Amino acid sequence: MLASRVFSLVGRRSISTSLCLRAHGHGGVVKAEDYTLPAYVDRRDVPLPEVAFVRDLSAQQKALKEKEKAAWSQLSVDEKVELYRIKFNETYAEMNKGTNEWKTILGGVLLFLGFTGVILIWQKHFMYGPIPHTFSEEWVSAQTKRMLDMRVNPVEGISAQWDFDKNDWKK
Repeated sequence: MLASRVFSLVGRRSISTSLCLRAHGHGGVVKAEDYTLPAYVDRRDVPLPEVAFVRDLSAQQKALKEKEKAAWSQLSVDEKVELYRIKFNETYAEMNKGTNEWKTILGGVLLFLGFTGVILIWQKHFMYGPIPHTFSEEWVSAQTKRMLDMRVNPVEGISAQWDFDKNDWKK
């Protein structure tokens, strides 16, 4: 009973998949990429990738691969470069060549900072009220004078720093 249930689920899955692929305009079943095979990757720390860059060789490339089996002194420089490009996509110099990605990143950061600055200016202009009068120089000096007259914190505070005889700050 268990085996028949498994086979019915598997059969139903395969039918629904093929119907789905046919429904999307594909005449038959589409061959999917096999992700179990190794993929080509250019990396500086792995000098020899597991597979060649070009998997499906053209007729000219196949002829060049046959010519490769003979003496390499008979190959021209262009043929050697073409053989290299069949196996590898980039040289080490091309991999190490700098990119202009830093310009994009710097532009994005500056755009973000500019947008943040615009938000801060907008908030200061429209959201916050005027500065309170208690922040003015006259108010702060009057408050300080009042604290000195009241002798606030005479041991270590503001009154300890004031010379009452000279009527000036201690040095």
